[in-house]
Amino acid sequence: MTIEQEPFVRYHEEKKTDSFTIWLNQEERKLLEDCKRILEQTKDSTCMKQLAWIGAKKIGEPSTRELLSMVFKNKRKNKRTGIIDFE
Repeated sequence: MTIEQEPFVRYHEEKKTDSFTIWLNQEERKLLEDCKRILEQTKDSTCMKQLAWIGAKKIGEPSTRELLSMVFKNKRKNKRTGIIDFE
């Protein structure tokens, strides 16, 4: 008696990595290519991971949090007073 198994299904191990696909328009591709030159990184995926790491570090800094807090506070005030000059 044999056990039927589905193709491409892991039966003896848990998934240890995560991946996803992104689509870039021409402007985003140009920006990525510029960033690859700055970071001296040839691989798209590694460059994206490094940019995500840099962004995560930067957004966690107290100065960045303060800046974002100010922007969101202004947005709330503008919405409350009916100012819609910015979107």
